[in-house]
Amino acid sequence: MDVDVLLERALSEVELLKEEEIFLVKDLFKGYEWNRIPVKDRLLLGTLFLHEVHKEKVPVIAVEKTSSHQQRYQRISG
Repeated sequence: MDVDVLLERALSEVELLKEEEIFLVKDLFKGYEWNRIPVKDRLLLGTLFLHEVHKEKVPVIAVEKTSSHQQRYQRISG
């Protein structure tokens, strides 16, 4: 699957989250869908998602990382 398509899906899923909800990028996909994405594409997807957050394209802020170094995010008003 194309990483750009996955990114668009992830960004659209953000709109369904409640304000102040904390999540990982993988939470935006069903478990079996996430597991089917090759690891290299998951890493790229995470990088692209963070880039969109830094450009303020989505109502999300980056918060702390997990113990396994996964970036956590929080939905904000917007």
